[in-house]
Amino acid sequence: MKTDLLDAIDAALTGDWQRAHKIVQRHEDDPLACWIHAVLHKIEGDASNSRYWYTQTTHAYDEFADAQRELAAIKHELENGGKTGKVS
Repeated sequence: MKTDLLDAIDAALTGDWQRAHKIVQRHEDDPLACWIHAVLHKIEGDASNSRYWYTQTTHAYDEFADAQRELAAIKHELENGGKTGKVS
C-alpha cells in the first residue's frame, strides 16, 4: 500500500488527478490515503468533498495553504513510517 500511496502523490504532483484518485480510492480505510484524497479534492476546488475526507484524518482543511507542501508532508510521513490516525 505504501508504494501505491507514493505513486498517488507522484501522480498528483504531475497533474494526473485521475490516476491519483483511483489509487487512493482503493485504500479508503487508511488515514494517509484519506488525507491524499482530501488534498486531491481541495486542488480540484471541491471544498465540500475535501472537508469530508479530512474528517477521516487527524488533519484540517486549513492546516496547509499550499497543496504541494501538503503532498510533500504526506510523502514524508509515508517514507518515514508515519501513520496518521483517524480521530474517532
